[in-house]
Amino acid sequence: MSFTELRALWKADLYRHTGQISWRQLLKHVLFSDGGESFSDGVKYMFYLRFCRYLKGSRPRVLYWPLYRISMWIFTSYKYKFGCLIPHTTSIGRGLYIGHIRDIVINECAVIGENCNISQGVTIGQTNRGPRKGTPVIGHHVYIGPGAKIVGAVRVGDHAAIGANCVVIDDVPDYAVVVGVPARVISYEGSSGYVNQTDYDVAQNPVGTVPPAIDIQSKKADMESSTGTSGGRTAAVIRGAQDPDGIPHCAQ
Repeated sequence: MSFTELRALWKADLYRHTGQISWRQLLKHVLFSDGGESFSDGVKYMFYLRFCRYLKGSRPRVLYWPLYRISMWIFTSYKYKFGCLIPHTTSIGRGLYIGHIRDIVINECAVIGENCNISQGVTIGQTNRGPRKGTPVIGHHVYIGPGAKIVGAVRVGDHAAIGANCVVIDDVPDYAVVVGVPARVISYEGSSGYVNQTDYDVAQNPVGTVPPAIDIQSKKADMESSTGTSGGRTAAVIRGAQDPDGIPHCAQ
């Protein structure tokens, strides 16, 4: 990840939360966010998550490592303050929106696409046995409602909407709206109306500064060919797999 890409990620996250892209607004949220209505703790959390990820992969190591350790100390303090456990090594596309940053747990091996909404009480976790052994792959423009649980090597399709307190243990098609325990499809109206303020490319990014999107379909195809499985019943992360920034993920 280059610093230009890091800036684009920061501004995409800021725009999804506030509809603004200025450095002044970003610094205001990072330095002065106090949980009030005029601030967004999600912006502050994602700022340090992206920054720690950037520093971890930057070279020369002797120059960036001390700054990485300081940033990790700050980032860890916000994990406890906000009650939110999203490791900085998790593959997350640009424009992540966290509505209420409380009681969120995401496995570091999960993959999350662009412009996703994550609500309070969400768990995206790992299953250690059975046909769904592994971690989830979340597509682009996905809305995940309060208290939802997505567990195991499942794929949530693009523009899907996961209802409140829903438990997802099987694949979710593109544009599907799922509710219940276990999740069942009730319509194909998708996440329209829930995932908003995604036009930051026009608002902020000059040509050539947009980070590459996480190719969810390619990741799934690579995993199926490597594991010899089909029908969506593949581990979302396999031994030796790496994300676009070259950070290795844990094996399943």
